[in-house]
Order: sequence, then C-alpha cells, then structure tokens
Amino acid sequence: MKLASYKDGSRDGQLIVVSRDLRHAHFASDIAPTLQAVLDDWDFLAPQLETLSSALNQGGLRERFAFDPHQCMAPLPRAYQWADGSAYVNHVELVRRARGAKMPPEFWTDPLMYQGGSDDFLGPTDNIVCASEAFGIDFEGELAVITSDVTMGSTAPQAAQAIRLLLLVNDVSLRHLIPDELAKGFGFFQSKPASSFSPVAITPDELGEAWRENKVHLPLTLTWNGKKVGAPLCNEDMVFDFAQLIAHICRTRNVRAGTIVGSGTISNVDRHRGYACIAEKRALEMIEVEHAVTEFMRFGDTIRIEMLDEQGNTIFGAIEQTVVSLEKT
Repeated sequence: MKLASYKDGSRDGQLIVVSRDLRHAHFASDIAPTLQAVLDDWDFLAPQLETLSSALNQGGLRERFAFDPHQCMAPLPRAYQWADGSAYVNHVELVRRARGAKMPPEFWTDPLMYQGGSDDFLGPTDNIVCASEAFGIDFEGELAVITSDVTMGSTAPQAAQAIRLLLLVNDVSLRHLIPDELAKGFGFFQSKPASSFSPVAITPDELGEAWRENKVHLPLTLTWNGKKVGAPLCNEDMVFDFAQLIAHICRTRNVRAGTIVGSGTISNVDRHRGYACIAEKRALEMIEVEHAVTEFMRFGDTIRIEMLDEQGNTIFGAIEQTVVSLEKT
C-alpha cells in the first residue's frame, strides 16, 4: 500500500491512502489520524489500511478524490529519529580522494552514519529555503526506510523484519559549511538543513521483485534544472543493505517505531550512470582535471528526484523542489 500525509494545518498532517497509480486517494481518518499512529500500532492498524488500499485500487470507493502531491507533507512530517547512513562507499571514497584524504579500511566494514534533524521535514514540493548561495547548496538523492520497534542487539535478519515502509529522500547539504563543522569533531549540524521526502511512503511489497536482499533493484532518476544528471542503480555498489544499517544503530540502543534510516547518496562505480549529488560530480572533476567546474545550486534552481518501475510508472511520486532565498520567504 501507499500512504501519505495531507496538509491540514496541523504539525503531522492527515493520513491518506493513495492508489497504486497515484491518481486517487482516500482519507484514513476512521482508522488512524497520522502515520506515526499507524507505526505505533502496526499489527492492528496496517491490515485495516490494506483493506482500504485494496478497495481504492479496485475503484470501489465513492469518497475517493484526486491525489495532489502538492498537498503532501513529508509522509512523516516529523519523526522520532532520522539516522542517515552512507551505504554507497564509492561516494565516500571519491569525495575523500578528491581532497587527498586516505580511505580508512574500516569504512568498508563498519557503516558511517549521522543523526540529523527530524523535527521539521520538507514535503515533496516545498521550497528549499537558504540564507545564502555561498553555503554551497547541494541535493542528495537517497532511499530510506521507516521502521517499527527494533530491540538493542538485533541482528540484520531480525532488523529486516522491522522494515515497514520505503520512501525517497533529498538530503539537502550545505557543502561549504561542512569542513568547518567536521573540523570541530562533532559532525554535521548547520550544514544539514531540513531533508525532504517523496509524496508517498510504500510498503515493500509494492516493489514486487524489485525489493530483495533488503535493497531496491531500480534506478533513481535526478533532473537538475530540467536536465537529467543521474540514474544510478540503487542496488549496485550498496555495501550495506538496509537491514545492516538498522542493525548498526541497534548495537547500543533500541530503535523505536517511526525511525527513518537513510541510505546515503546513491552512487555507482559506473560513471555513465551520472551522479546523485553535485559534490560527487565536483569530486570526479578534481580527480580527473584537478579543478571543480560544476557549481552548486543557485536561487531559482530546481531538482526533481523520482523512481520509475520497469513499465515507466512513477512509484513514490516525485520530489520536485526549487531553491529560494530566505529573504524572499
């Protein structure tokens, strides 16, 4: 099934069920008010939503309405936890090599992860607001999963059973703020503003055979200012699958329902598949010609992030955003 949170003036939005083709929707208020409420009581509420979803897909609901992604908040407008990994080690290796830093061998066996802000996510068509172009505004195309409760010490196979939903992410980064922050030794903060998410979150079964080995076996398409810049395969070169990323968190703590775990920037060794963030393109330029030519985003730039199935149908809907100045909001 596909779930979304519609804007209604509240902080968490109104839960709706969306049809498989993303054409129609139906309010799920009689079942649960919000997506977090569903995650808190998944075993009881999810089957009821599945019944509603099935009826919607069969066209049998009179009170259905046309689905409008512009009315969507992030599926979870705020979450108890947003933990973003770096499962595509190729991306890390390229960025480090571009600045002359050695790649620690443990990066291939122990996932990198940071805990980002989760109190103010952006919807799929919300503007990316920034105070200055000088911050180095960048997009990052990612996948993420939303979990149920996972107990401390859980193994990867156990963690896999807790994956409830998948969604797309634009993990916006302010690249020129990152070096000074990392130099302090405490990690990202101001350099990682609000992330944005796809219009809908989906249960893994919606992907069919494209969901296996705790990975999504489809490309993610990124279009910057109307030009396609990348279509990396999400399964290829993913060193740590989603179950391993969740188990990594569980090493020292419990993970609670509503935790969002990101894959990190999707990155393939095959350069012909393009890039999912500008920093990687600039890293390749530094490695090849010792000078970064590609500039970061400017006010007025647009970014579209989308995943299509093998028949060319959109699965999550598109993240489609414009960068705007804080002074003009």
